[in-house]
Amino acid sequence: MPGEPTFALDAGSRVVRVRFTAPGSGGDPIVIGYQIYDADGGMFLQEGEWQRVQGGEAVDLRVELPPERGHYHVFVSPIDEATGWAYQLGKPFLLIDADVQGGQATLIRAGETTLARQRVRRFLSNVGLAFTLPLLSMRTNRALIRSMVRRDVLARYRGSFGDVLWTILNPLLLMSTYFFVFGIVLQSRFGPDNSRTGFALYFLTGMLPWLAFSEAAGRAPHVLIEHRNFIKKLVFPVEILPVTQTLAALVTQAFAMGVFLCGLVAIRHGIPLTALWLPVLLIPQVMFTMGAAWFLSALGVFMRDLSQIMGFALTLWFFLTPICYPEASLPPSVAGLLTKNPVYVLVRGYRAIFLEGTAPEFHSLWKLWLVAAVVFVLGYAWFHKLRKSFADVI
Repeated sequence: MPGEPTFALDAGSRVVRVRFTAPGSGGDPIVIGYQIYDADGGMFLQEGEWQRVQGGEAVDLRVELPPERGHYHVFVSPIDEATGWAYQLGKPFLLIDADVQGGQATLIRAGETTLARQRVRRFLSNVGLAFTLPLLSMRTNRALIRSMVRRDVLARYRGSFGDVLWTILNPLLLMSTYFFVFGIVLQSRFGPDNSRTGFALYFLTGMLPWLAFSEAAGRAPHVLIEHRNFIKKLVFPVEILPVTQTLAALVTQAFAMGVFLCGLVAIRHGIPLTALWLPVLLIPQVMFTMGAAWFLSALGVFMRDLSQIMGFALTLWFFLTPICYPEASLPPSVAGLLTKNPVYVLVRGYRAIFLEGTAPEFHSLWKLWLVAAVVFVLGYAWFHKLRKSFADVI
């Protein structure tokens, strides 16, 4: 729409005055109107009266916003009686972005734009929110998360003979079982060290990231079902439930890592300085696991069989990842594909920093960070989109 539009608020009211030059050449009749939408939900609310003017003529338009408190978008656009609203056809229009509180409007921004520009702006805004909203929620609810993680770890084995000691025994027994099958029965070996201790170190290093990921992903599909009372009866930040399970799984990994490091010191008489690279691997690991947990927990509300499916999927994922056997044993036709999964990049990174005394491979590391960021964003976006339906389905 040509000309320099001006926007002004009537003092103490909900009325926005818009002045602009009507598009078109002089003398051509044109119809101008406006539509009001709920800015947050995108719902159409009402339409103003149409105003017939001449092309090139100065237009004074009075837009009255709804009395209800809210955030509103007003689209001011020409109307073709044959084809409809010009803005819906991709043509420029005037956008008024305003808030109404206490019967008074506040102008946030106003100017000329198009629907294509608005979609790009909304996409960029949503990408930023996808990172900031979950982090803000975790920061706001950090005390609650800390309490729930502690309760989850302690309650898991409360009343049993070993009590919290099972937090150490469970990963230890699991790793011992796999070590017996692959290291002793099948005589699997890694790299130049063909001893059983060499196999044990390589195998246990690979199990460290797998334990945390598989525990969180395996429990995620039924976490919202387990806490249905929080969803139906309380005002509760449900997005932190998958977060607590991810962090509880990290506690399991921490205990397993403590056992592993004791073994590393006993066998190799020290821990290499390259272990300081651990945060570079741990951060994308947590992001990837958390994004997967958000996705699976939301999907689990609608697919009650997802827990059983994930049990099989995680077993298959484990054996398709070269954790308990060397990468060289993979058929060349599938090795390139199977070794690109994020868990194996983590496994290789853990082995590099703890056993080989080198930094993680950069060409794999940046891809891991990228995949982890995408899964984190999409997982939270999926959860956020479906959360309004949880109470109805559960």
